[in-house]
Amino acid sequence: MGHIVINQMQSNLRDSEIVERKGIGHPDTICDAIAEKCSKNYSLYFYNKYKKFGHHWFDKVILIGGESNIDFGAGEIIKPYKIIVAGKCVKSVGNEKVPLMEIFKASCKEVLDECLTGFDIEHHLIIIDETVNHQGAGRKKSRYQPESIEDLAVIDASSLVSNDCNLLSSHYPLTLMENIVLDIESYINGSQFKSAYPQTGWDVKVIGLRNKDEYELLINIPILAKAVSSIEEYKEVVSDVGKHLESYLQNLYKVDILLNINPQDKTDNPYLTVLGSAADTGDVGVVGRGNRINGLITPMQSMSIEAPAGKNPLDHTGKIYGLATRELAQIISENIGRQIELHVYTYKEAPIQKPAQVIVNITDGLVNELEIKKIQTLINDRFNSIDSTIETFIFSETTLW
Repeated sequence: MGHIVINQMQSNLRDSEIVERKGIGHPDTICDAIAEKCSKNYSLYFYNKYKKFGHHWFDKVILIGGESNIDFGAGEIIKPYKIIVAGKCVKSVGNEKVPLMEIFKASCKEVLDECLTGFDIEHHLIIIDETVNHQGAGRKKSRYQPESIEDLAVIDASSLVSNDCNLLSSHYPLTLMENIVLDIESYINGSQFKSAYPQTGWDVKVIGLRNKDEYELLINIPILAKAVSSIEEYKEVVSDVGKHLESYLQNLYKVDILLNINPQDKTDNPYLTVLGSAADTGDVGVVGRGNRINGLITPMQSMSIEAPAGKNPLDHTGKIYGLATRELAQIISENIGRQIELHVYTYKEAPIQKPAQVIVNITDGLVNELEIKKIQTLINDRFNSIDSTIETFIFSETTLW
């Protein structure tokens, strides 16, 4: 293990806090989800066929929104979405081609079926493959142009090195404001709420604001144009949704929360969509512009700017350490009972099991020598078992946004 630094510090969130989450139907979140689904399905294709893996990068997914005819009681996509998958990957093993377009299409369908209403991949989406298999400087030809199965990769962190220079950050536990923002978007886009309010779409954005003990939520919720026949019906749905969410929050949390639902309605600009996303009307999404790996955007807390979705799960430490850092911050916090801020740094070609530096900031509480040793042990144990993190990306379900 590289250098471990343990600091003690004061919280910077005593008076004010701002937190944001882009919901699962937001164009940026859609891109993250598709990129990661492409990575997983691509990895599973190789595992099921060869019991090995092809190196790849699908972390430059771009969504270019479509064009719609929208009015009260009517909504139609007249120009489809475009998904551009850009990156690098193994395109064939020897003379055997990888069915890239099949993998991309299945991945897009899996994601968009879950975060749009009435999505039809044959009519609503064009997929463009802009991946390449060019070799990088200093890389063996076998990395992206394997001549045989023997050239493919296996999961073995003890023999792998970092593919990049990376800095990852995380904190635990989440604040009350952060938990509220995560919870309310998950609830609005969950099955129970959608059953009660099928008129609502998926491109939900939540911003939480706290000034000392005063809490406020700004929530944008799209309404499906076909589901409301007039501005009056639209306003009635939004009003009912607001009352329902107010009751939901009051039952769960011990603080008063001021709700501001669809503030743009005051300008007579109702939030109407066809499928439930602003991508219906041309909005563009890109991997890495949305939520961080803990599902939030927290400008007043330390957060990574790494875009992990779609990156190579075998040796890209920006992805591997991102998940490990999130998990490790929780493990340390729960073991010593303190607020933890964790930073992990490494450089290209460094052993994956040995990041160059790990910094642990402990907020509002002193630590003794026994706790310091425990922290050091937890860090070493976590990075010695980094294979499990790589396997999680491929064989389990994990969310990076």
